[in-house]
Amino acid sequence: MSHRPSSISRRQFQKSASTTFVLSAATAASSARAAGSNDRVSLGFIGVANRGGQLMKAFAEHQDCSPDYLCDVDSKTLEKAAKQTGGSPKTTADYRKVIDDDSIDAIVIATPDHWHAIQCISGCAAGKDVYVEKPLAVTIHEGRAMVDAARKYDRIVQVGTHRRSSGLYQELSQRIQNGLLGKVCMSRAFRLSNMAPDGIGRRPAMTPPEHLDWDMWLGPRAQRPYQDNIAPYKFRWWQDYSSQMGNWGVHYLDAIRWCIGEEAPSSVCAMGGQFAIDDDRTIPDTMEVTFQFPSGRLAVFGQYETSGNPMMPTGEIELRGTLGTAYVSERTYEIIPERRGQFATEHPMAKPEKGTEDSSNHHLTSNHARNFLDCMRSRRQPNADVEIGHRSTTFCHLANISLKLGRRLQWDADAERFVGDDDANAMLHYEYRKPWKLPV
Repeated sequence: MSHRPSSISRRQFQKSASTTFVLSAATAASSARAAGSNDRVSLGFIGVANRGGQLMKAFAEHQDCSPDYLCDVDSKTLEKAAKQTGGSPKTTADYRKVIDDDSIDAIVIATPDHWHAIQCISGCAAGKDVYVEKPLAVTIHEGRAMVDAARKYDRIVQVGTHRRSSGLYQELSQRIQNGLLGKVCMSRAFRLSNMAPDGIGRRPAMTPPEHLDWDMWLGPRAQRPYQDNIAPYKFRWWQDYSSQMGNWGVHYLDAIRWCIGEEAPSSVCAMGGQFAIDDDRTIPDTMEVTFQFPSGRLAVFGQYETSGNPMMPTGEIELRGTLGTAYVSERTYEIIPERRGQFATEHPMAKPEKGTEDSSNHHLTSNHARNFLDCMRSRRQPNADVEIGHRSTTFCHLANISLKLGRRLQWDADAERFVGDDDANAMLHYEYRKPWKLPV
């Protein structure tokens, strides 16, 4: 990383950072050689559209793994992905065949969010390590069950919050927790996109295309007619299958809580609704949620899909401390010193500083894949271990539940229960459609 003199050097950081975080290309190559030239990790990819295709490309950058089994409920998507491998992977529409295949070492899950828990837990029970995309699950109950399964079966489970494999974020999180900005009392991030006026549109129920197994796509969720503004990608605007809180909020809230050293909030309050966009969505087009931590901090996430103008001068998250403010993105950051305000005594503030990720570094998703592969060999917890992913995803579920109930909620992070609120606790999980059930 290249910084002003007030920042520690990249060499100093690499010496002090845990080996479970940033791994150099030399370290990765050494790991591959140590495993043996023929000891390639055999991967099964479950869900190979959009994000699944991106993950296939990220893993393909590493020579010690291969995409040997591909799964998707859309036969056209599956055929296209198989051709892009340049090889002859096995293919199927049934994820269970991938998990049951003893030749597969690990599975990479990039299905819609409502499938993650069943597939991840099944993979762990079958002795496979798992890379699962964010958000980890669609309920808090599912997330905890996934953590429990990873521990029970001693599996490596990496969650796709890939900023955890950023050297820039790793360094800053340590420095901020060590007082770089003073006490950070307010943090903010936003999902911005002007989708007005039609958004994902209004579409009638229709017969599913022949190449899509719609019943399998629905899985544990309730039976409903197919609409082409649900699958393959627009499910992110349907609460049963995902949400923009889960899609984008988990990235930014994970980064915020990492930088300020917090595990979970003690209370949450969300407001919003469908205010300007006329479409079939079942999530809001405008939403703002505030989390309060027991240590005395607030974090705000805004989902604004009716306006796309920037909310901050730079960066993707804002951390406002008593000594300075940091604006941080995946590859750059800027620190702006604070000014003494009313009645403030004379004391030093943070120094102005800018930093940029080393341009020779790989794409973060590739880094994240590398970390997963290395942890499969070392058996160390990965950068975004399943417990980390679960805690960060929980923020998003808390926000959605608060919005639905229309009130501030108190959260007991140890018990993972709402305090004195039966209605809210009833939303910690849902009843699966038969015959699907959460594996033990």
